[in-house]
Amino acid sequence: MIVYTYLLRSLKDQSFYVGITEDVNKRLNEHNCGKLKTTSIKKPWQIVFYREHNDYISARKHEKWLKKKNRIYKEKLAQLAPPD
Repeated sequence: MIVYTYLLRSLKDQSFYVGITEDVNKRLNEHNCGKLKTTSIKKPWQIVFYREHNDYISARKHEKWLKKKNRIYKEKLAQLAPPD
């Protein structure tokens, strides 16, 4: 199973959100449709980074690690690795 860690940027206030999913585009759509209470007030969102993992455990570990990173790190990551 392929699982992705993803980083979103709010186009409303430029804040970031980190999550994991099996389908990045479907998950982005859920964020932008307001299906998630935690992100609905800052929509619309855009994907600025994602990374593929071979299992849920490694994706979750990366998600936790990335959530601890500061805004400067996330900005640099978004600039270095634009998604497809």
